[in-house]
Amino acid sequence: MKNTFIFSIILLITCQAYAQKPRARDLGIPLEGKTGKLNAITDVKGIEVGHTTLISGEGELVVGEGPVRTGVTAIFPRGKDYDPVFAGWYSLNGNGEMTGTTWVEESGFLEGPIAITNTHS
Repeated sequence: MKNTFIFSIILLITCQAYAQKPRARDLGIPLEGKTGKLNAITDVKGIEVGHTTLISGEGELVVGEGPVRTGVTAIFPRGKDYDPVFAGWYSLNGNGEMTGTTWVEESGFLEGPIAITNTHS
């Protein structure tokens, strides 16, 4: 469970970095170890991260046409190799759907990427 907690902290720090917010160490939160070359989740050997932002159209929303403002980040804990990692989950605010949590709860493993997107996607 310690590895899951550490991965969760790394994920949180990565999300904060994308949002241009201060990192945990900048806020005085003590973390074990030293930062990697880029001080990013991608410094961890084997992890791959992909991100896409979609921005299209202007003006008032027309359902099915736009404008569009969305994006997604995908994290592959072991890269593209199939190698499950230990996992657990926790609902921080009880809002939104956590797809895949039933399997994580039953097996204790994460077998695919972690995808982060906006609440309505």
